[in-house]
Amino acid sequence: MSSAQFRIESRDPLSGSLLPCTSFKPLYGNCSLAVAVAVKSVADPTRQQVRVIHVPSGEIVFQTAQPGQSA
Repeated sequence: MSSAQFRIESRDPLSGSLLPCTSFKPLYGNCSLAVAVAVKSVADPTRQQVRVIHVPSGEIVFQTAQPGQSA
């Protein structure tokens, strides 16, 4: 995919070495990269919800379990 079509969303703050403040890009052209960055960008993906959205369709392509929800 040549255009950025995947967005990371979270109610929790996103931070980490993969998301430096000065070069954070909220859209990604590769689904796998977006998922990897999403998981690495929350302190505890088992307690913090983060999801990757396919922007054109609005489909959630990846989502961690909601807190208190068993997998």
